[in-house]
Amino acid sequence: MEVIAHRGMPRKSRENTLAGFAAAIEAGADGIEFDVHASRDGVVVVHHDAHLPPPPGSPAGSLGVPIAALTFSELRRESFGGGDIPSLDETLACVDGRATLYVEVKAPSIESRVVSELTLHRARAAVHSFDHRISRTVREMARELPTGILTTSYLVEPERALRAAGARDYWQRWEMIDAALVNRVHGAGGRVIAWTVNSTAAVSLLIALGVDAVCTDVTDEIVPFVRQREGAKGG
Repeated sequence: MEVIAHRGMPRKSRENTLAGFAAAIEAGADGIEFDVHASRDGVVVVHHDAHLPPPPGSPAGSLGVPIAALTFSELRRESFGGGDIPSLDETLACVDGRATLYVEVKAPSIESRVVSELTLHRARAAVHSFDHRISRTVREMARELPTGILTTSYLVEPERALRAAGARDYWQRWEMIDAALVNRVHGAGGRVIAWTVNSTAAVSLLIALGVDAVCTDVTDEIVPFVRQREGAKGG
């Protein structure tokens, strides 16, 4: 089973940062999952939300400055609270092939930039999205680049969704995964990736179901558990 670090090591370092990615690699992660948007001047940046965090003391529900409204240099200014937000280019250089990068594209219209940078770096990577049109577009742009689809619901025919998007990876909330789902995805030639899995008890259940990978906030706990299980099985 593959262990994917969810946004790096969010319980050790700020999520979606180079420090978090380095910590995940040190903890033995097979892959790292992160989110991307684009700045006003077209730089692909690593950040979960479309907005920066609101200033301290803002009313509940307030939004910060939209990432798309700022240039990359503006985004990096501490005054906007985004000083440690890395670019995709910086992330690729930091990881340098030591883990598979699972890139969640949050915004439409930036697919070509993402594909271009992944191709330029010859990165070991895959692209996924909740917007299955994005996954399909990436697949059409780069047939060699694996793609995936995310869903929060239990699709009765997951294989149809995979085919429609031209995707390989089926990202599903771990609580909604059962044997029937795994069998249907595998029957279509796909892989099941469970998110977000933060307990060894849940990992045990998913291993028994034949799930291919887990995405976790606690890589340093899940990696040794999975390796121990694999070692016991091999022995």
